[in-house]
Formats: sequence, structure tokens, C-alpha cells
Amino acid sequence: MRPTGLTSATNPTGLTSPLGRVVRAGVARRRVQTAVLVLTTLMAVTASVLAVGLLVAARAPFDRAFAAQQGAHLSGQFDGTKVTAERLARTADAAGVAAVAGPFRTVPVRARTASDSAVLPAGVDLPPYTVVGRADPGGPVDRVRTVEGRWATRPGEIVLADGALPAPLGAQLALPGAPGAPTLTVVGIARSVTGTAQAWVTPAQAEALAAADGTAAGYDMLYRFRHAETDADVAAGRAAITAAVPRDALSGSRSYLTVEQERTANARAFVPFLAAFGVLGLLLSVLVVGIVISGAVGAATRRIGILKSLGFTPAQVVRAYVGQALLPAAAGCLLGLALGNALAVPVLGEVGEAFDAPVTTIPLWIDVVVPAGALLLVAGAALLPALRAGRLRTVAALGAGRTESGKPGPARSVRRLTGRLPLPRAVGLGLADPFARPARSGTMAAAVAFGAGCVTFAVGLALSLGVVQAGRMLNSAGSVVVQTGGGSGPPGAQVVHAGREAETPKADPEKIAAILRAQKGTGRFYGTAGAEVSVRGITGATTVVAYQGDSAWGAPRTVSGRWLGGPGEAVVTQRFLDAAGIAVGDTLRLTEGRRHASVRIVGEAFFTEGEGMALLTSTSTLADLGLDARPGRYDVETEAGTDLAPYLASLRGELEGLGAVAQANTEGSSSVIVAMDALIGMLTLMLVAVAGLGVLNTVVLDTRERIRDLGILKALGMTPRQTVTMVVTSVAGTGLLAGLAAVPAGVALHHWIMPLMGEGVGMNLPTAVLSVYDPQHLALLALGGLVIAVAGGLLPASWAARTETATALRSE
Repeated sequence: MRPTGLTSATNPTGLTSPLGRVVRAGVARRRVQTAVLVLTTLMAVTASVLAVGLLVAARAPFDRAFAAQQGAHLSGQFDGTKVTAERLARTADAAGVAAVAGPFRTVPVRARTASDSAVLPAGVDLPPYTVVGRADPGGPVDRVRTVEGRWATRPGEIVLADGALPAPLGAQLALPGAPGAPTLTVVGIARSVTGTAQAWVTPAQAEALAAADGTAAGYDMLYRFRHAETDADVAAGRAAITAAVPRDALSGSRSYLTVEQERTANARAFVPFLAAFGVLGLLLSVLVVGIVISGAVGAATRRIGILKSLGFTPAQVVRAYVGQALLPAAAGCLLGLALGNALAVPVLGEVGEAFDAPVTTIPLWIDVVVPAGALLLVAGAALLPALRAGRLRTVAALGAGRTESGKPGPARSVRRLTGRLPLPRAVGLGLADPFARPARSGTMAAAVAFGAGCVTFAVGLALSLGVVQAGRMLNSAGSVVVQTGGGSGPPGAQVVHAGREAETPKADPEKIAAILRAQKGTGRFYGTAGAEVSVRGITGATTVVAYQGDSAWGAPRTVSGRWLGGPGEAVVTQRFLDAAGIAVGDTLRLTEGRRHASVRIVGEAFFTEGEGMALLTSTSTLADLGLDARPGRYDVETEAGTDLAPYLASLRGELEGLGAVAQANTEGSSSVIVAMDALIGMLTLMLVAVAGLGVLNTVVLDTRERIRDLGILKALGMTPRQTVTMVVTSVAGTGLLAGLAAVPAGVALHHWIMPLMGEGVGMNLPTAVLSVYDPQHLALLALGGLVIAVAGGLLPASWAARTETATALRSE
């Protein structure tokens, strides 16, 4: 007879119905299992929400701005001496082109402040930049948005790109190299979504500036293609345009996909490893749910019989056990959503600021889809053992008893084998225990392997990020830096003296070099000079870092090619190569005013200073451009064993009066890498805790099922210490084997994810970033599975040791 209220018409499946009370009682009774389910779904949902959310939400500000401003899929720079404006206008008919804007006249200039402002005083030489002649900010392609002031409508006016130059609205900029040395007034600040220009003037003003040096003037064309979803689509459009103009007329181009990658690089770098943790967490969730529900069914066989005798149908039993998995999993999902959204805020805020549209939340659909997917996986994992519970016959379930110690099986054979070995009896019994329930031992081994593999993966990530942290800045290898004074600063910086005091003359580099050679404790050193020049194929000014002396020891790590070996050579990053559309072995043309120099790219390096867009060359290149090639900085490596403080004190005394300053070389940490390390550590701890709790749950089930066997062993003289040894040994062997198997998997995952992180920021990674595991690391990591298994088994081992013999023998 079905009990009253079991299928209440008003609430047949709610938490207040008989079925709901069974679910709530099961969740409350199995606190360990509940904690495992909450934690595993918390970790999986947190990582998944972050990975998917950052990938989607980081692109949202760019996508919205790009659509609103009809951004250019490709901006092309053309050599004005090789193609005419009329010929360029006809490229609108090239295959795949949907709309164009231009041609716009472009002229590289170098300005000097002609008025005082809160930012700069008058008389400061600004870095070189390119002005574009454009009549209005609208049009079919690249609708430039004015953020301050207005558009330039007459000669003598200029609009600056937001953040391009340190000149506010109303400032006056003199162009001493142009005909008549005109002075332009800043009448507006504007923003192009793909950064197509640094400044805009009227077309008439641009033609007047171009007359000063026609060889340096060129044209800009902005294109939208019918298909531009991938790099291949944009490359096809570029090829069609190249075929429509004379050979070498296209001097440079920039894809909107490259711009998007640069603007969202930090967020993209998080996605690969977060996705890996998310997948690991979801897989571990499925595994742990299966372990927990299978154990719950096995431990509650008689209770299932009682429920069926009270009128519960097989479907209700299945729903009860699936519900016992879904209830804590839902709590874990809610916590994971809150944590994932909170952790995403700082990263998304940084991306949004680049487009003047800060993003602080992950899209709502992700907050719905990710937890829904996680709950479906949990329900699927719980369904199989729940179906087994539903199929149990009532009489068989009510008659089920404890595991019988005399039941034959592989465990007995293994016990006999270990009994012949020179091992303590408790150890032999523990080693044989996993064979009593091979399937359960296998799932526990899988959980341990997940945890150990995750630790291996996380350690590799931390080591790789440490290498990136150490090598991300240029000239960070030395222990001492000597600045020569005279207004020099970091490459590309503009140093302005307050109060217009006289500028201190630059120290004589030859004297400084002689002092460094004579200084006791100096190992080796080299000098660097900085400048900003125009580079063919690159929009805007390019920072040049020029090296003098033996600099190979302080050079950034090379990915391909080699370091500088002589004059006329250069080393750049993959991001620079992509922006310029060139490869290692190609030649670049550098321009400063009316002078030009060519350098051959001999190597690809890895560094992130200056967004990775600096060009590294020798000081002879600056001399060829007529720039000051004297080093403004010396990087020094002291001899091994040299005490830095006395060395600096002595060196400062020698440099006194020369206008040079010596200081320790200290580079700050990247906040992005620090955030990555913290996130990796948190997710790893959560996943390892889940794996350890999975072990704990399994050992608790085994111990409770075999409590009577344990009572017999205690009655025969087994001490509490031997009991702990037996229980811990029963998981130690499995943990050790699982850890050994997990290490190669963790290393393989690391070698797969790290290059993806590099691709996310547009960089290839050097070998040193990937080859971070040494034999000592691998030996320690191989013990990770053993540590996780032992840590998970200690608590139930202690409980087993404290159980009284009489209590254990009375258990049924």
C-alpha cells in the first residue's frame, strides 16, 4: 500500500514531499559527500565561467565599437612615389572589397610644443608621428569618433588620436621641418576603433606638408571586405588589393584582427589555462559524482529496500539519488557563478577601458549555460548508479548484509602473496585491499590521477610564468644600471625638466665605459640608446632600442634566428612581424626626417615591454639616421660573489660630477602574471581538495562496509597504529601508481596550453618557457598522487583506529 502523501497532488516532487524529505535527509546525513559535490562543481563552474566569459566578454567592447564606427577590416599604407591617388581609388573594385575610404594623404612629421600646458611646457620636441589628411570623420569606413572638441576644418588645425601625443585641447604644435614652419592648434581629440591614424588635418594642410618631402609622403586606404571573419579572409582581401597596384606600392597594412588581439591580449592569455582547469574540473565532477552516488547506493542497499517497501517506485528511487547529487551541485554552481563573475571584473574592466566602454560583468547567457551544462553532467553521472538502485528488488535489498570476509576473489590471492613477502602484516593486508573492489579502486585512482596531473600542470604553469616574468622587460639581466643623464630616459620616453632649468649635459659615454672597466667587481656591461622613428609598414612611431658592445648576455630570449651580430641588423617580436607583415630574413626601412636606413630582421625575440613593438638594433643604425647614438644607459653584470651595496657606493663615488647615476636594476612584477599565479594556485588547491575528498569518501565507504572484518582483526590483536597503517597503505599504492601515470599527462597538457597562451597575446614563446621541468621537479611531482591519497585516507584511518572492538563486532 502506498503511504499517504507520497504522491501528493500539490507537491509530488518538492522538498517538502516524502521524496523531497528523503533527498534532504540523504544530503544532510552524508556531509562528506555533500562537501565533495559542492566543492567540485564550485571549482568547475568558476573556471568555466571565467574561461568562456573572458573569451566572449573581452571581445564585446571592440565588437560593439567596430560595428558602430564601421571599422576598417584592413588599413593599407601606400608609397606615394609608386602609386597615384587615382590608381588607389580603383582598388575599390578589387575582388572581395565591400567599401573603401580614401585615399588619404599621409605625412610623417616631428612636432615641437609651441605653448605651455599642464602636461608639457613650450619647446619640447615630441616623438615622430604621422598625420592624415581627412576632410571629415564620417564616411562608409572608419567613422572616427570625436571625444573632445571638434574636427579640423581649415589649415592650421589638427585633431590628435586619443592618447597618441601628450598635448591637450588648445595646445599649439610647431612643425619646424615643414615649409614655412607652420604652427597647428589642437582643436579635437578623436578615436579610431582600429587606430588608423595618430593625427588628422585637412586635405589641403596634408598636401602642403607633403610638399616638404614628397618621398616621405604616402597614402592611406581603408577597406571593408565582404568576408573578413578570419585571418585567411583578410589575407585574401589584401592579396587582391596588392594585385591591383604596382609592385611594392603597398608599404604596410594592418588587420582589424591584429588590433583586436592587441587590445584584448591580457584577457586572451587567461582563457587557455582557465579552459583547461574548467574541463579538468567538469571531468573530475563526473567522476566524483559517480563515486559518491555509487557509494551511497552500495552503503544504503537496505534503506533502498525499506523505501520500496513503503511504496516508493523505482522511478522515485532514481529521482531521490539523482536529487541527492543535484542539490549540493546546485549550491556549488551558485557559488561558482558568484566567484567567477567577481574574479572576471578586473580583467574585463581593463579591456573595456581601451574602448571607453568598461565591462564589469560576464554576459548573462554564460551565467545560465555554464551551470546548466554542469548540472546536466552531474545528473548524467548520478543517473547510472541511481538506475542500479531503482532496479534493486525489495526482498534482495532488505536481505543485504555486510561484505563477508570469506568471500573469494582476487583480494584473497593477493593477501596470500603479500603474506609471503617480508612485510609487516598490516602493510600486506593494506596492499591487498584495493583488489577487493577493483572498480571502486579504479575510480579512486582516476580521481587521484586528476589531482596529481593538475598539480603537475599547475607547477609547470607557475615555472613558465616565472620565466616570462623574468624576461618580459628588456635589459633586465644586469644587476646595476648606469644612466648617463642629460634628459635621457627609458626608450621612447620624453623627459622634461620642471621649472625650465638648464638641461644637464649628457655624461661622456667613453668616460663612463672606462670607469666601469676599471671598477673592481665589474663583470661585463653594454650600452643602449633610445629613439623613436618611422618604420615602413608600422602605423605610428616605433621605439628603437640600440645596443653598443657585447650585449648577448643581456639580450631577450630568441624564439627563432639569432641575436644581433653587426650593423644593419634588427631583432623584433612576433607581434611586430605580424603588424609589419614581414618575416625573419626580410628588410625594413626606417625613416627619420629626410634620412633613411635599412635593417635586416635576423631574429625573433620574446619580450612584452612597450607592448612588444620595439625594434632592437645596433647604435650604428641610429647614427645612419642622424640621431644621437651615444648610450643613455649602461647595464652592468657584476662578478660572482660581489656585494652589490659596496659596489654601488664605490661606483657612485667614481661617477660623481659626471652627470651619471648608478642604481640597482630592479624591475617590478607584472600584475597580470601575479593575477594568473594566484588564480592557478586557487583552482589547483580546489581541484586537489576535490581529489583528496574523493579518496576520503571512498575509504570511508570501504571502512564502513568492512567494519566487522576490522573488529575481527582488532580482536586478534591489531593495534590502532597497525590499523592506521593498513588503511593508509590500502590507498598509498594506488596513489603512487596514479601519480606516476599523471605526471606525463600533466607535462603534455602544459606543453599544449602554454603555446596557446602565447598565441593569445600574439607572441611565440621561447624554448625556455616550455622546458621548465627538470628531473628534481619530476621526481617530486611523481609523489603527488601518493600525497593526495595518503592525505585523503588519514581521517578515515584515524576513525577506524579509534573504533572499539566490541562496537565493530556488533555491526551488521
